[in-house]
Amino acid sequence: MKKLLIPIFVLLISLQIFAEIKVVTTTTVIADIVKNIGGNKVSVDYLCRGDQDPHFLEVLPSYMLKLRKADIVIKIGLDLEKWLPQLIDGSRNDKLKLVDLSLEIPKKEVPTTKVDASQGDVHPYGNPHYWLDPENVKLMADEVYNALAEQDLQDADYFKTNLDNFEAKIDSKMKEWSNLISGIKQKNIITFHKSWSYFADRFGLNVIGNVEPKPGIPPAPSHNAELISTIKEGKIKVILMENYYSDSAPNQIAEVTGVKVVKAPNAVYGKEGIDSYIKLMDYIVNSLVNSN
Repeated sequence: MKKLLIPIFVLLISLQIFAEIKVVTTTTVIADIVKNIGGNKVSVDYLCRGDQDPHFLEVLPSYMLKLRKADIVIKIGLDLEKWLPQLIDGSRNDKLKLVDLSLEIPKKEVPTTKVDASQGDVHPYGNPHYWLDPENVKLMADEVYNALAEQDLQDADYFKTNLDNFEAKIDSKMKEWSNLISGIKQKNIITFHKSWSYFADRFGLNVIGNVEPKPGIPPAPSHNAELISTIKEGKIKVILMENYYSDSAPNQIAEVTGVKVVKAPNAVYGKEGIDSYIKLMDYIVNSLVNSN
């Protein structure tokens, strides 16, 4: 009996040693960060596809099942994923750890007055689209590292090496992106939704209007007329928009003004071939530079 128990004990220890941390992320950008830092010590899945609006996600039993099997769920936070609590409750996973990546982010557009429905889809804790600033992605990566190291202390050094390598890649690419975009620095642009505030501030672009009159509110003809006037007066060349929104209104404005409508993904897997955060930023930067 003792001879039988020893191999079983060794097998159990081996399985424990080589067990992957099971992570589910709310977005594909977070999933890419987890892959870079977790390497072969982590299995990662995500809930919202890169070509979906992360503000709205249909609550499906399959998403609850993903969370039921997970050790950690990681979110953007700042009230972006209003659908997440229902999924967590439905997963019935009492051991699931929730990680909010927004805690150390310098937040933009935090309302100074009481938020109500008349203001549109305003986030009461600030603009949640902070991942479009690569410097913020390094802060996100730090939080991911902390979560993984806490879950698996024996592999903390491995995660730290991966973190350092990932952040070094971001630093190197930041120089490249900044050089590329320097030719259009301080240019005025129009955006569709307020997804691009962090990106614009990081790279020195001026967002002077949005196609949406208020966040989440479809544009009316009167608002389009105001934008047309703004574009003509400011000689604006670009409307930058997320590729999961309808481009009907931007194209109508473009017909009148000649402005270029740049449809860009704002998440990993948001477009074919964009399978990493670095490729995502490459696409956005090059699309803007080539449109001016």
